[in-house]
Amino acid sequence: MFTILMYIVAFGFLVLSFIKDKKKTFLALKKAWKSFENILPQFLSILVIIGIMLAVLSPEVISGLIGEKSGWWGMLMASLVGSITLIPGFVAFPLASALLKSGAGFMQIAVFISTLMMVGIVTVPLEIKYFGKKAAILRNSLAFVFSFIVAIAIGVVLK
Repeated sequence: MFTILMYIVAFGFLVLSFIKDKKKTFLALKKAWKSFENILPQFLSILVIIGIMLAVLSPEVISGLIGEKSGWWGMLMASLVGSITLIPGFVAFPLASALLKSGAGFMQIAVFISTLMMVGIVTVPLEIKYFGKKAAILRNSLAFVFSFIVAIAIGVVLK
């Protein structure tokens, strides 16, 4: 119901914008469509990856690997995958939702998302080039540790 209400409000503002300035509204809609076209290939590829992953890995397997009962081992595994993977945020959150629905634990998903957003094994060479070796390694190391602190906080809050 809330989603429908938000669509109605957004449509209302769009109509209001159209009434106020048709040219700017069409320009904004054009830009929004271009942005959508740019995001769509990445989004579709991730949907395919999520679909294949959920088809291949049963909820029992996901629960065993990164479920609540997997504990620190599951958190470590999720953090390593998150540190290596390079996925944009708008794709990571639907992936996290799908994993949670398939039996993943909150702490494991929290550490996965945190490392995914903050730790960049793939981007370390670029960071070293611009910020220096010490700063890049320090930033990534602290972000990795902080990801576990966030996961533990999530675990405490949600228990």
